[in-house]
Amino acid sequence: MWFEKKDILDIESLESNEISMILDTAQGMKEINERPVKKVPTLRGKTIVLFFQEPSTRTKLSFDTAAKRLSADCLSISKSSSSIVKGETLIDTAKNLEAMKPDVIVLRHPSSGAPHLIAKHVKSSVINAGDGIHSHPSQALLDMMSVRERKGKIKGLKISIIGDIAHSRVARSDITGFSKMGAFVSICAPQTMIPMGIEKLGCTISPNIEACIDGADVIMMLRIQKERQGNILFPTEREYATLFGLNKTRLKLAKKDALVMHPGPMNRGVEISSDVADGDCSMILEQVTNGVALRMALFYLVAGGSRHADSD
Repeated sequence: MWFEKKDILDIESLESNEISMILDTAQGMKEINERPVKKVPTLRGKTIVLFFQEPSTRTKLSFDTAAKRLSADCLSISKSSSSIVKGETLIDTAKNLEAMKPDVIVLRHPSSGAPHLIAKHVKSSVINAGDGIHSHPSQALLDMMSVRERKGKIKGLKISIIGDIAHSRVARSDITGFSKMGAFVSICAPQTMIPMGIEKLGCTISPNIEACIDGADVIMMLRIQKERQGNILFPTEREYATLFGLNKTRLKLAKKDALVMHPGPMNRGVEISSDVADGDCSMILEQVTNGVALRMALFYLVAGGSRHADSD
């Protein structure tokens, strides 16, 4: 099988066999991160540009780390340090970046569809690092990698996603990805945080958090994204925690070997209690670890270990 994708823009455009290929490649990359010298020459001579127009800790640093561990030259620019603040359009900025001959542009942008737009105007590979409330493909892929690694499979598992679904690009990508790979996805949130038509992505809506968690193999908690909310969509954080927060009592409703996940950053005591976040069932830090290997795999496949890498 060949990996022919020039860009990684969303989960919808990936076939299940392509997702499996990415996850298999990432699993192989993970070994590099365990070595005393965490570096291989695979992408030596390649140039990667990180263009982040929104704040990021985990995603940006893991893309940066991934590029450097594959020996690529990695450059980083932000909105405040680019000519966008002088009135230059996103397309003009992208074309100017393209003129410098990078191999990959990683873009995070507050507007949904921005990575798709620049991918049409540049020959470089484009990886979406999160666009508006639309998609976050690398996060969904690392989440699938983490679950498959611990559970040995994805097909047939019950995945419960709880929190601010309406404003979460992670939720949309996870629902699509896990459903494509054969999992059953259930979601729960205040009615004001459930977008119309979300079921079309491949999930069911649970009436309350207890029903959503009941029998779950994996529980994914989401942060309330106040920065994306035009209006306050719930009375108080205390009430939200009471009705939709994950604590040890509610966790008992899930399967005994259930995993707890969170894309970060967490609001402890709101969507998740500290004893759960730091408990034995939590794989929140494993998600961060796997994020580096997964993004190494994306660079390898689109930039060239090559784009025509064999997959066993």
